[in-house]
Amino acid sequence: MLAAAGILFTLWSKGAQFRRFGTMVKVAVGSRSGGGEGISSFQAFCISLASRVGTGNIVGVAIALALGDPGAIFWMWVMAFLGMATAFVEATLAQLYKVPHTDGTFRGGPAYYMQRGLKSRPMGIAFAICLIFTFGLAFNMVQANTIAGVFEGTWGIPTSITAIILVVITAAIVLGGLKSVARVTEYMAPLMALAYFLLAMAVLVMRIGDVPSAIGDIFRGAFGLDQALAGTAGGILAAVLNGVKRGMFSNEAGMGSAPNAAAAATTSHPAHQGMVQALGVFIDTIIVCTSTAVMILLAGPSIYTPGVTTRDQAATLTQTALASELGSWVAPVMAFLIFIFAFSSVIGNETYAEVNMDFMRGGRVGELAIRLLTIGAVAWGALQSLAFVWDLADLAMTFMAVLNLVALIALGRHAIAALRDLESHADPVDAGFDLDDNPHMPAGIPGEVWHRRPGHAPGQWFAPNDRHEDADV
Repeated sequence: MLAAAGILFTLWSKGAQFRRFGTMVKVAVGSRSGGGEGISSFQAFCISLASRVGTGNIVGVAIALALGDPGAIFWMWVMAFLGMATAFVEATLAQLYKVPHTDGTFRGGPAYYMQRGLKSRPMGIAFAICLIFTFGLAFNMVQANTIAGVFEGTWGIPTSITAIILVVITAAIVLGGLKSVARVTEYMAPLMALAYFLLAMAVLVMRIGDVPSAIGDIFRGAFGLDQALAGTAGGILAAVLNGVKRGMFSNEAGMGSAPNAAAAATTSHPAHQGMVQALGVFIDTIIVCTSTAVMILLAGPSIYTPGVTTRDQAATLTQTALASELGSWVAPVMAFLIFIFAFSSVIGNETYAEVNMDFMRGGRVGELAIRLLTIGAVAWGALQSLAFVWDLADLAMTFMAVLNLVALIALGRHAIAALRDLESHADPVDAGFDLDDNPHMPAGIPGEVWHRRPGHAPGQWFAPNDRHEDADV
């Protein structure tokens, strides 16, 4: 379904992720200001990037290579480019249907556009419950468990000590609310991605002569050419299907998580945040996941051999590959990077859960409950085995994705209409947006944030008690 949705939105948008890639970069670079007292478009981008770029980008890619072959990387690329179109649609819808919050920011996301666009609050509540369990509890426990394991393996730190450290740091950030999370991730997310990318480039430079062979392995594996030459029946089809399956969840496009951060941004046009979030998918997969693949594939057969390297070895495959090229000094550096990757996901996930608690009208008590749940999740996760929790999270995540994709297909034309409005401006980067008498937008969108009102330009925050009478969340 995720692949089909990506193809559909690519066709509807006429390949906007390719045509407008330059606009995506310009909007992201120029969006650090403009949030006023709320959250800027760049900060919302960093919150979602912090959640997207987690330990899965390191361990997940290694597992894909261990279970399959280098061809999995090609299909991750394909899914990333399709996912960019999906990410654009879901983030733009989150902006169109967002509502103001009393803290000076906005709230929105799939639960909101399900209720306000599809007129189905039960569907929105079902989505919100699944997201709170998956991101607020299960995923945060898994990230904490990863941190504890790395700290123990690298420095011999007991998991109980790691649990205490995580509780203190997590509490210091999440108890400060959404703005506190935004301030931290604004710097943490870009820096961690850049540091990891530079390590990969160091390996690439050292093994530049092996790059053509590695690229050849990726394309041969992607289309099953080795299997076909060996006479294996159905080799090409099997390679394509397995590659798509492995690449499908390398980023969160279509899952319905990132739109919760996208809606929080103050921006002059809803499609701007769609552009920024599409760029996040590119960074997550094309840059970070590919960096992991480069380090492993260039390390040589003594580190990684398709069909020989096992899943059990995958957990440390990236660290082993780096150490083989750069020396043992890189082990603590990688341990620290894994901590940053995992912890940034924790605080990004907490934001998603808090937004959905707001949707269920939990109020300040509900927000505090989510923050305490996050603190408890990292403490428990650092100390426990999580196989059962992970299985439940997979089920909840699948249900969440299905609900979101149904909503995206039903409402996707609204996001495409916003794209057409953006492209009608001479300078899309500085474009504004107004729902009133807009020839590109269908009638009946209850996006009161984007209507004109005395003293407020469309898209600006206003006091929740000054909302339109059609507001229903």
